[in-house]
Amino acid sequence: MSHKITIYTDGASSGNPGPGGYGVVLKSAGHRKELSRGFKLTTNNRMELLAVIAGLEALKFNNCDVTIYTDSKYVVEAVEKGWLFEWEKRGFKKKKNPDLWKRFLDIYRKHKVKFIWIKGHNNNIENELCDRMAVMAYREGKLHADAGYDQNNIDIFGRQD
Repeated sequence: MSHKITIYTDGASSGNPGPGGYGVVLKSAGHRKELSRGFKLTTNNRMELLAVIAGLEALKFNNCDVTIYTDSKYVVEAVEKGWLFEWEKRGFKKKKNPDLWKRFLDIYRKHKVKFIWIKGHNNNIENELCDRMAVMAYREGKLHADAGYDQNNIDIFGRQD
């Protein structure tokens, strides 16, 4: 039996880089789960991608039929246009966020995932909730270190790019 899951995601940051967070809503067969987390220093794209990862990693079973609604063209186009798979073949050379893309691919391949891009801030109730959760996560929550951002974006002189 294949489980049908709907996931709504959003990521946000105040400054780019700056503090950031993500919000996720998972829905399946009358069940609902909400997730959010805030980070000290990150980027909007990292939070958009991490929201998708967090949603997929929250699933208890493999081989789920998953529909992900997101306003992130960065994530949707990377997957739907096949760019991600080319980046992977090249070892993510000169690509940002390789740590998250590798993590995404690990969980993505365990499910049947379909992406639906939705326009942000366009009265989609679940997307608006995810946005509020993402912002609250970095404004009011305990902020975590985004080790991947720190690792991937510090040059040999210790400066952030």
